Amino acid sequence: QVRLVESGGGLVQAGGSLRLSCKASGMITSVFNPNTKAWYRQAPGKQRELVASMLGGGRTEDAEYADSVNGRFTISKDNAKKTIYLQMNNLKAEDTAVYYCHAGGSYWGQGTQVTVSS
Repeated sequence: QVRLVESGGGLVQAGGSLRLSCKASGMITSVFNPNTKAWYRQAPGKQRELVASMLGGGRTEDAEYADSVNGRFTISKDNAKKTIYLQMNNLKAEDTAVYYCHAGGSYWGQGTQVTVSS
């Protein structure tokens, strides 16, 4: 059974940092490696939005970001560990949301709550 398990969320003050992790279990390398990795978020009362994405064979330097997080968030991956990361710096109150990872073409994590206090 394939699972994506996020961790690293929590409560942080504005200006602080968090690092989210998303580990894929039960997913074979030929599915994890070539597919796009991404982080989404959903705030209360809002639609889920794409935060950051990188191609399966892509580099962190070539990742794409939502305008609202560009320059503050960094997506990365460790294929050997089948893990995706999202480093979030200079967090703002408007970054408060449930964050979801997406990988393997069609798999979603269960979400991890990030709350930024102002």
